[in-house]
Amino acid sequence: MALDPARNLRPAGDDRTPAARCAPCIATPGALIMFPTMRTLAIANHKGGVGKTATARELGGLLASGGRRVLLVDADPQAALTAACGVDGEAGGNLADVIRGAVDMAAILRELRPGLSLAPASMALAGAELGLATHRGRENVLRRALASVGERFGLALLDTHPGLGLLTVGALAAADGVLIPTQPQGADLRALALFLQTVDNVRAELNPGLAVLGILPTFYDRRLTHHSAALAAMRAAGLPLLSVTIGRTVRIAEAMAAGLSLAEYDPGNPQAAAYRELAGVVTTWLESNPT
Repeated sequence: MALDPARNLRPAGDDRTPAARCAPCIATPGALIMFPTMRTLAIANHKGGVGKTATARELGGLLASGGRRVLLVDADPQAALTAACGVDGEAGGNLADVIRGAVDMAAILRELRPGLSLAPASMALAGAELGLATHRGRENVLRRALASVGERFGLALLDTHPGLGLLTVGALAAADGVLIPTQPQGADLRALALFLQTVDNVRAELNPGLAVLGILPTFYDRRLTHHSAALAAMRAAGLPLLSVTIGRTVRIAEAMAAGLSLAEYDPGNPQAAAYRELAGVVTTWLESNPT
């Protein structure tokens, strides 16, 4: 099936180019809750199965190994990131308790190793998200929670769940930037257009400083014609497609099941090298956007 970039990647009624829609905006001084030292990167796409959790897990470990103080935040009721870190989200407090206002963010943090901590999740987060619907200022609940620990970390990585609910919107409202993993195929491109519209809406209403760090192709196989066609369509549409691609490997799932990052589980794997390249991209973004 031929891919039409204009049809698949531009929301109806939006005459701007995709590149213009993804351009970073400048935050209004004093308009946002301030993070004393911490930058926040949401890893988000409302489409499931695109590698958000694996990307958060790998980036957290690699950036912490490089000397940064990193906080992983599992904002998904499926708690896949929590499990991938070898943590039981049901034992002790988790993000659901923070969202409900029962405890502070600092009370739920688990240190995975020096420089790397986790705010875990559990299935109770789904109920907490429903409770947000009647909460005044619901879009800023996660932002305030993160600000309370902002002096302890240099970077927070937010793993979001599939969908465009209040948890995802709250993560985008709290973030300085968003990294968008996507599989390079037609259905995912149509989903990508909808997600970019959501980013626009969050900028307009909640977080004018939200920048798109880039679109990360995942599960990429250069041998597949439709994968190459999808990448070409994104480039033709002017989208901020990263040069890094993450290929498919069963070793990522094996590493997550063992509670390890791929870099720890199989450091010689080609996709471990790809994630190291991605960590370099994030490092450049952090250094070009200092706090």
